[in-house]
Amino acid sequence: MANRKSDFSLSTLDDLFSSQEERDAKKNGVIREIPLELIDGFPNHPFKVKDDEEMFKLVESVKTNGVLTPAILRPKENGRYEMVSGHRRKRACELAQMDTIRCEVRDLTDDEATILMVESNYHRPEILPSEKAFAYKMRLEAMNRQGKRSDLTSTPLVSKSRSNEALGDEVGESREQIRRYIRLTYLIPKLLDLVDEGSIKMRPAVELSYLNEDFQKAVLEEIELNLSTPSHAQAIRLRKMQDEGTLSTQTISEIMCEEKPNQKERIVLSSDRVRKLIPKSVTLDKTEDYVCRALEHYAKYQKRIAERDSR
Repeated sequence: MANRKSDFSLSTLDDLFSSQEERDAKKNGVIREIPLELIDGFPNHPFKVKDDEEMFKLVESVKTNGVLTPAILRPKENGRYEMVSGHRRKRACELAQMDTIRCEVRDLTDDEATILMVESNYHRPEILPSEKAFAYKMRLEAMNRQGKRSDLTSTPLVSKSRSNEALGDEVGESREQIRRYIRLTYLIPKLLDLVDEGSIKMRPAVELSYLNEDFQKAVLEEIELNLSTPSHAQAIRLRKMQDEGTLSTQTISEIMCEEKPNQKERIVLSSDRVRKLIPKSVTLDKTEDYVCRALEHYAKYQKRIAERDSR
């Protein structure tokens, strides 16, 4: 007698020996109190959890009202749980000396968990460049593994994927800006810290990200020595020289010691006040020459006065 195929299939023994209600709860997530000691953080979580003023406000809210929005966890094979969304709420519960946190437990794949983790943090009022950089990279790598190809670290003019544009639409960033953020993940940590602090702007930081680790360290040493960060133009030159094979620690030092346009002293004069002292016959393009000659004349006058008084 030929073997007959079953009219139904069950993927696991758990499905066979559980009720439909239990299977639905497993799929959709159930709300429960989970001990904090059983919860592990998300691997390589890109968003920082700080004990700042906002955190202490959250702690007071948790003490008064509890955790209003459940954290999202997924179960691990060892009986523990992995935090997907709610790292700040978990920290607030710890500071409030609570033993458990209200959570929704969901069965999620690695990629589903990554996408949900990143999406749940988009609403934060302030996100550091480094946080965006690693979050966007993790999000798009997960999309890539799900069959949505992306190539954000290559030139923006050539791309076979629109997944970065889809992400850009979600977060309100352009395709090129998404690419720039992901390039920041190639910076050494201390240079990336300077980007977070605002000491290095986005565009020069992107150019520096193409330098190898040794050259990035040399740039950092010059920054710490001279208390001056490279301009966009200087960063472009550094990258180009590396590509040409002519970059060295010596040339990095020479370039970094150059005076940048925004470092030159500038004298700002009130145009209304100065214009009142200049004859109307002097045209605007001759104003600088007129002012300089007037100052030279005044300097000579001051010199004659000084010489007369010294007699």
